[in-house]
Amino acid sequence: MRVLVADALERRAIDGLTGIGAEVILEPEASGSGLREAVQRHQPQVLVVRSTRVEADALESSPLRLVIRAGAGTNTIDVAAASSNGILVANCPGKNAIAVAELAFGLMLAVDRSIPQCAIDLREGRWNKKQHSKGGGLYGATLGLIGMGQIGQEVAPRARAFGMNVVAYSRFMGPEVAAALQIGRAENWQDAARQADFLSLHVPLVPETKGMVNDEFISLMKPGAVLINTSRSEVVDQEALIKACRSGRIRAGLDVMEGEPSFGEGEFRTDLADVPGIVCTHHIGASTRQAQEAIADEVVRIVHAFRATAQAPNTVNVRRGAAASHLLVVRHLDRVGVLAEVFDILRAEGINVQEVENIILGSAQAAIAQISLDRQAQSASLDRLKMHPYVLDVVQNALGEAN
Repeated sequence: MRVLVADALERRAIDGLTGIGAEVILEPEASGSGLREAVQRHQPQVLVVRSTRVEADALESSPLRLVIRAGAGTNTIDVAAASSNGILVANCPGKNAIAVAELAFGLMLAVDRSIPQCAIDLREGRWNKKQHSKGGGLYGATLGLIGMGQIGQEVAPRARAFGMNVVAYSRFMGPEVAAALQIGRAENWQDAARQADFLSLHVPLVPETKGMVNDEFISLMKPGAVLINTSRSEVVDQEALIKACRSGRIRAGLDVMEGEPSFGEGEFRTDLADVPGIVCTHHIGASTRQAQEAIADEVVRIVHAFRATAQAPNTVNVRRGAAASHLLVVRHLDRVGVLAEVFDILRAEGINVQEVENIILGSAQAAIAQISLDRQAQSASLDRLKMHPYVLDVVQNALGEAN
């Protein structure tokens, strides 16, 4: 299997891929039309990227069968185009959760205790203890969390270790989960904003979250509260944030910002740089050695599984049973041609198969095929299947019924 790595990637991943027998091609500078040309030139089955954007033109009429994002978010990949071209898209969720959670606390402390400003003043020969001795402290403060995925779940226990009160909002988190995590539960993100002394965002970029933190949202926050964003820059209306921080209404610690470059080193200017009360880092939330090694191992695991089974862990564009209405269960002897006969009968009836799992039993004498269908098969077809000499039993149920 040929794997094109079109980004910087840990050597650990390269060695791991080579170790499982993959042919690895390194084109770390490929982007835009260069990525499309690299795909056409090398004809890989798998493409691995980190920050490189994967546009539709790199996916159309390509040999690719799998694109792996060596990280969590897939917003830099045209997932819709991949799906239209029959290409799986997988990611490495949760592998950087601890690293991002640690940076979130670094930003909280940096903003509250003026750590960057202290360092700058000392470097420039100024002693400014009076100005920098106004931190509120984390102990006893309320940390609001918006988003309780794997990163949010790593932030919560660390906040409790700091002696903070934690209140979180997630549409997926019920009272039982909040109780198990020993945290409070906000009814919505506005409720979390009202309660928080520190408010940390851990949400994906989706239509509902784009521009979520705007003038109205900020007006709900406590005066002097600290906003932390280590998720996506588009979640925050940057102009509204700058206005609020310049007025002293709130403060902020950001690891993501509008227009940030994709390159690792070079010149970059941002309106955030000279705003009092804002501390920025260079989108380094996932950039610890531990996190990158964990992601490298996950990339190898995904490729290894895909090579062995043609299925990839962590796929984000597989609609499992989404269009299926019925499940056909066929117990059969493990013989050549049985499933072909099943599919021929379904095809003759104009039924589309959505998903198939064939489970081999014991000593490979028998198997159970579970076939998701887009509509109900007629009784006559089922009777025909039951008459096949290698078919032991046939059961059809509407999805949601017992098998």
